[in-house]
Amino acid sequence: VVRAIDVVDICLRKYGPPVYVKHQIVHNPYVVNDLERRGAITVEDVEEIPEGSLVVFSAHGSPPQDFVKAKARSLSVIDAVCPLVTKVHNEAKKYHREGKKIVLVGHRGHQEVRGTMGQVEMTLIDDTSDQVLADLEAEQGVAGLTQTTLSVGDTAQAIDAIRDKFPGAVVRNDICYATTNRQDAVNQMADTVDLVLVIGAQNSSNCNRLREVAESLGVPAYLINGPEEIDPAWLKDKKKVGITSGASTPE
Repeated sequence: VVRAIDVVDICLRKYGPPVYVKHQIVHNPYVVNDLERRGAITVEDVEEIPEGSLVVFSAHGSPPQDFVKAKARSLSVIDAVCPLVTKVHNEAKKYHREGKKIVLVGHRGHQEVRGTMGQVEMTLIDDTSDQVLADLEAEQGVAGLTQTTLSVGDTAQAIDAIRDKFPGAVVRNDICYATTNRQDAVNQMADTVDLVLVIGAQNSSNCNRLREVAESLGVPAYLINGPEEIDPAWLKDKKKVGITSGASTPE
């Protein structure tokens, strides 16, 4: 996350505005607004970018067709994809070359999932009850991959479901260490607090997973961008509040 933000920062200082950014560089409004104030322009489609411009692709990863579109528009591309996401892309290509049917565990519509699914043909499993898994047939072997910002618990259930249906499946747990560490911390503090506040953006996958982890342990939890969003009613009769933040939340 920090690496991706630094890429845009360096581009703004070295080349000057405008610097176009394909998708929000990270899912946090404070970061995005700060960069846009300095001359970054966030777009959702490469075709929105004027020909010959400089564009930074976001940390979430991009499908190959975005690079094709960029080349057709003579854009200078700097790819700020997270190395852990690149690792998932490389795994997908490897298993595809081996002839395996690839199953991706992830949230439909998330930018990381779009980027990963664009690498090679694969099937998305949005949750363990997804009928897609029940209908999936694969005689040539199965490889399971995961979005990097999922809940550890939910991912474990999905992996079990894949292995139950395909006992010989190769399944990789690709959850980012920053995501895992934060979820572990919430698990550890859940018994000692009356409320959990997660600081981060509403569209951040890893922030939402932190809130869900706390709630799954019976602790009320709220996702907020900043202190101005705290409702005093949440704090009534609460003696101890746990605070955490997502991987994309600035210090």
